[in-house]
Amino acid sequence: MLALVMSTLSVQVVDERHWRVVIDNPPTNLVTPDFVRDLHATVERIVAAPELKVVVFESANELFWVNHFDLGQIKDFPPLWTDAVIKLSTAPVVSIAKIRGRARGGGDELLLACDIRYASREKAIVGQIEVGTGILPGGGATERLPRLIGRDRALEAILSADDYPAELAERYGWVTRALPDAELDGVVDALASRLAGFDKQALAAAKQQINRATLPPAEDLHAAYQEFLASLSFPGFPKRLGGLRELYGKHGAGLEVDLGPLLGDLP
Repeated sequence: MLALVMSTLSVQVVDERHWRVVIDNPPTNLVTPDFVRDLHATVERIVAAPELKVVVFESANELFWVNHFDLGQIKDFPPLWTDAVIKLSTAPVVSIAKIRGRARGGGDELLLACDIRYASREKAIVGQIEVGTGILPGGGATERLPRLIGRDRALEAILSADDYPAELAERYGWVTRALPDAELDGVVDALASRLAGFDKQALAAAKQQINRATLPPAEDLHAAYQEFLASLSFPGFPKRLGGLRELYGKHGAGLEVDLGPLLGDLP
């Protein structure tokens, strides 16, 4: 299996029709500037690969699929995130998220940009934490979640900023299926192999038809990212950030594991 290794992820070429993207940005798979650059470059390769039909996104860290944005580096982020997730959703390639661990904030917005989402029943957790930290989502959640789970459930998820286990996420329609962890690899591999054997033109055209009925306008995603950046100036954000630092002092690295529930302890 050929591989292209970058600083935060690697692309493993199963064959020209089927790739695996393995995210590995220790210790907690935060969305960092380097990750955004690597993701964008990878999506560009996905779009340009003439024989590629299916790509699976997975994590090397069973506690974290892809985590939230690293707000400590926000000034260093390249303006590439929105372009990457739009291109992934519209690419003539089927993207499958194989989810073990936490996918919060930007991580959840990446899995929402994937076409199909299979989650480990025991290990997957999804959530949008931004409002709980005093800012707004900006990577696509406010545009994609209502289309998947309805307005009221999207409001619950985004306003509560809480964690959602895989079974509840499946019931809502947030993920395609929640599977026993022991079955997850086999189900994803079987689907990826099946799709890789189909005609690429038919796969891409069918995806385009469904996109026409379901995807948010690209301009809405661009507007949301600008609103996220503006929300970093909300007067309540520094206080919430200070509270998070206090929580880190109490819980250490465990804060990231239980971040959704612990946000309710902020003053």
